[in-house]
Amino acid sequence: MRVRLVLAAAALLTAAVAPLAHAGGADGHHTADRPTGSHLHDSNLRDGRFTDSHFTDGLFVDAYGTVADDSTVTLSGTYRCLDDSAGPVFVSSTLVQGDRSTGIGGTRAVCDGHLHTWTNSSVAKDPAYVPGAARVEATLMQLSGTGLPLPRFLATEKADVELR
Repeated sequence: MRVRLVLAAAALLTAAVAPLAHAGGADGHHTADRPTGSHLHDSNLRDGRFTDSHFTDGLFVDAYGTVADDSTVTLSGTYRCLDDSAGPVFVSSTLVQGDRSTGIGGTRAVCDGHLHTWTNSSVAKDPAYVPGAARVEATLMQLSGTGLPLPRFLATEKADVELR
């Protein structure tokens, strides 16, 4: 029951504060600069912020997403975070196509300093998303505190993607 409550709170908080998060984060953390669509490996994290001695949390979106015949949308990418001792960390994603915006799932993050992939899926109908250009807004967010958990935005990314 507690896990469901945390997930529900995460979804509500993400939707309520997504504009803040995507504008650079309520706590001053900013989106990592990275060309969208490139595949990320540890050796690529050498721009100063991602070396072991200067590492910050990072989040990246893959250049392609999928739309299945049953309207299931799947988005993916890579993340890296250091510490989840203050509370659980999640990767959330929002898909924007035309004037439509929908939250596409959420993934619990493993914060061990290593690169991990994330994949979020959701059935999005009425109207369904279609193959073509779209935009993904992804957030790496930690929930912490007693009672109602409060979000702390670790990293965000906005990326143009191609739905297939």
